[in-house]
Amino acid sequence: MLVIDVENAPPRLRGRLAVWLLEVRAGVYVGDFSVKVRDMIWNQVEEGLGQGNAVMIWSAPTESGFDFKTLGENRRIPMEMDGIKVVSFLPQEKDA
Repeated sequence: MLVIDVENAPPRLRGRLAVWLLEVRAGVYVGDFSVKVRDMIWNQVEEGLGQGNAVMIWSAPTESGFDFKTLGENRRIPMEMDGIKVVSFLPQEKDA
């Protein structure tokens, strides 16, 4: 299983993702592909994302049963803790 969620993605990238994956909600794409195809799709996200942000989640033989990677600016930062990937939050910016 593969899930990609994009925010503020250009229409061109969203169209390209829709060629390979099913868009089940705005910006949320799902499918089931080999590692090679998954990497090819992620390369397209990297090349076409612009100022947006994205996360890709896939089934993996880990303790949690999945793995993920992110791209672009976001308050949520993936980090590893005791061999398990978790998400840390950056502090919220205060208005100056």
